Amino acid sequence: MRLKFNPQGPLEFGASRLKVTQAYYEKYEAINRILLANPGVLEAFHKDASKPLQRAARKRRAQFTSDQLLRTILVMEIEELTYRATVIRIDDSEFLRRFVGLYDRPMLDFTTLSKVYKAIGPETWKQINECLGRYARDQAQISGESLRVDTTAYETNVHYPTDSSLLWDGYRVLSRLISRVREYDGEVVGDRRLQVRKVKRVAQQIARQAQHKERNQTRRRRLYEVLLGRVEAILAWSSEIRSAYAERLTAGGYELQTALVLAGLTGRMKHFEQLTRHAVGQARRRVLQGETVPNREKLFSLFEPHTELLIRGKAHKPIEFGHMVLLQQVENKFISDYEVFAERPSDESLVEGILQRHAKMFGRQPTNFTADKGFYQGREQLAALRDAIPNVSICKKGSRTLEEMEREHEPIFRSLQRFRAGIEGTISYLKRCYKMFRCLYRSFTTFCSSVGSHIFAHNLVALTRL
Repeated sequence: MRLKFNPQGPLEFGASRLKVTQAYYEKYEAINRILLANPGVLEAFHKDASKPLQRAARKRRAQFTSDQLLRTILVMEIEELTYRATVIRIDDSEFLRRFVGLYDRPMLDFTTLSKVYKAIGPETWKQINECLGRYARDQAQISGESLRVDTTAYETNVHYPTDSSLLWDGYRVLSRLISRVREYDGEVVGDRRLQVRKVKRVAQQIARQAQHKERNQTRRRRLYEVLLGRVEAILAWSSEIRSAYAERLTAGGYELQTALVLAGLTGRMKHFEQLTRHAVGQARRRVLQGETVPNREKLFSLFEPHTELLIRGKAHKPIEFGHMVLLQQVENKFISDYEVFAERPSDESLVEGILQRHAKMFGRQPTNFTADKGFYQGREQLAALRDAIPNVSICKKGSRTLEEMEREHEPIFRSLQRFRAGIEGTISYLKRCYKMFRCLYRSFTTFCSSVGSHIFAHNLVALTRL
């Protein structure tokens, strides 16, 4: 059982004459007031924070309350720290101990923090952000009069994917798992040798040949045939090991603990077999058969298979690997809503959903709506939009007529475009200060959760400045 909240006295921050320290204290004091004024935030967090204990079927009371865990996560987000660095920073700071509510009690371990963070689902973070948005609206800190939107790429933690690197990833992971199985049961593995160094050498040779594609096509194809043969051989071997393990398990040839360990290893083998087979088929189609494989059918990582290729058209970075995130921002830099997409939609198709969610939050449409030219829907759609919203500032793609040029030179249009540019600064701030440049968590669910936690911390800090 985990307590939701442990009542405590008012925070007494140490006096300091240094202005930057006073500002640091005031920021956390303001965050403390906002959290105390929003019991719904803690209520939503508490439901998911109790899940790690429920899975472990523990009946004793948890050592740390949900309120302490939520505040610890906020310190991690605001201070841009890892799990380990967070517990060290709080444990070493009397001020942060008081903010978290630990005082002179033992500090939680970083593994506990990790488990609780990953237990908070994306729907819960969405609910938490909505609760904070309603609070800001009711306190007249945001009105929803002006709305600006934009999309950004949030990258997954993957290396640049090539067919040879994906095949090499599959071989080395399967060879590692086979070696682990051999430690527990050498008979099901057999006495065949793994060719890790040879396969790595072939993959490296392909990478070098890629610099001269036109000149070395024949040699490159030959190297790929060798690499594919090695990878297909280990796939067949891995499948044989799983079958032999299943037969021996049915015959009762394992102790319970050994059987459980091997079950986990063979389960991972099956998972990576499927992904590696996908990489093999992809390489055969692209390299040996010369076929153009659509991006939606490609695999970009064995470890983050949900990764999507995003063509952003930026000069310094035309291609990114991750997922698209939509941000809706109102006055005072408050992000009123956000969305994470497993598959990137076109920007112009998002406008209707954006306005529906805004109306749900504020009870009406915004007076001013602005976005970049990617959200332009055409003359008819723009006219319908202007019937519902007094001021719409979305530039047209491509060439413009005289009437369209006059529209884009109106003072209100240009003023809203300057307002729109502010969301670019917010995106940069999220990437630099809230770790939204690259997601280091695995699985798409935790990917979405991290977006919610980053935006919650950003919004809290934005409210402390009002």
